[in-house]
Amino acid sequence: MKKLCVIGDPISHSKSPVIQNAMIAALGLEYHYTAVRVGGEETAAWLDRAKAEGWAGFNATMPHKERLVPLMDALDPLAEKCGAVNTVCLREGKALGCNTDGGGFLNALHDLGVDPAGLGVLVLGSGGAAKAVSAALSSAGATVTVANRTVEKAERICQMDPARLTPAGFGIQELTRLAGESGLLVNCTSLGMAGTNADFEDLSFLEALPQGAAVCDAIYAPPETSLLRRAAELGHPTMNGLGMLLHQAILALELFTGEKIDREKAKKAALAVI
Repeated sequence: MKKLCVIGDPISHSKSPVIQNAMIAALGLEYHYTAVRVGGEETAAWLDRAKAEGWAGFNATMPHKERLVPLMDALDPLAEKCGAVNTVCLREGKALGCNTDGGGFLNALHDLGVDPAGLGVLVLGSGGAAKAVSAALSSAGATVTVANRTVEKAERICQMDPARLTPAGFGIQELTRLAGESGLLVNCTSLGMAGTNADFEDLSFLEALPQGAAVCDAIYAPPETSLLRRAAELGHPTMNGLGMLLHQAILALELFTGEKIDREKAKKAALAVI
């Protein structure tokens, strides 16, 4: 039985073991997936341990995604572009660092019937999710504006691809103007997330979106945030973060196994346990 896990600190909240083990069982794969708490200063030591103990690979969440980058023997194009690794494949003592967050988002968009090529996209936020989503969207041919309260953080994200990424502020007038020019809006902030007291104070910028523009939220708890609820009221297609969560897990499992898997079967098994 080959060993897989997710590392992070904290890590007890992670849904990855439940999702991955459900998919592994449904597909009849000889792997087992667990969660391992690894502190922020222990990234390099964990990588050495994982190699020595024969782990097949692992996923990574905070605070390891950026710390893993210089430790890898090779990086996939998206991990290199956004400077973050969330999936590590260990083969013959070598570590391949990948990022499945962006690809997972694009596959979830496909499920929604949205092709980002040629679209103007407004991404809200400047954290890890915003970075991965912006990198994937720009690689898929979208023109992306990254809006954040601290514009300097948005500017750092946009350095990944200055030709397709543009920074912006978070004021309501600016968001309204940008929404009017966008065929897709993606919230990658924590505004509206369960367990926080923060939410959008003013959602009027959604009224400027063109008819048919999709609105996505990286948050999946609650399943419908205030942003998605208002967007649906205005007649826009909406998507929460569950699809991204599932698809990035499916992509990671394909990388771990080195083979294409039955994605629909894997997705059905994961949804059954969430």
